[in-house]
Amino acid sequence: MQALRGITVLLVLQSLGELASRGLHLPLPGPVVGMLLLLMALRVPWVQQCVGAVAEFLLAHLSLLFVPVGVGVMTHLGLIGQYGVRIGVVLVVSTWVSLAVTVWVLRALVRDQDSAPP
Repeated sequence: MQALRGITVLLVLQSLGELASRGLHLPLPGPVVGMLLLLMALRVPWVQQCVGAVAEFLLAHLSLLFVPVGVGVMTHLGLIGQYGVRIGVVLVVSTWVSLAVTVWVLRALVRDQDSAPP
């Protein structure tokens, strides 16, 4: 029952985020606004319990979410054969760039924290 309440809370917050995004012409997509609403709503204990229950359920069945990806790969196997090397290079390069930027930001934050007075 808690999981059903939790999924209801998630869907209501996503819908409210979509309505707010479209109604107020926000530059953010509706699901992002819904996630911000969820972040605020998680301060309420009963919301934490409900969403926690549905999160446990979804994590237990996470492997099912990879089935559509596998079907998509099998459907477009010709494209992957044609552009696979390029896709692989882009994935590797973008991963390394993301890691380098993360390290750079972390070092800058640690340096600022060390130089700040106590």
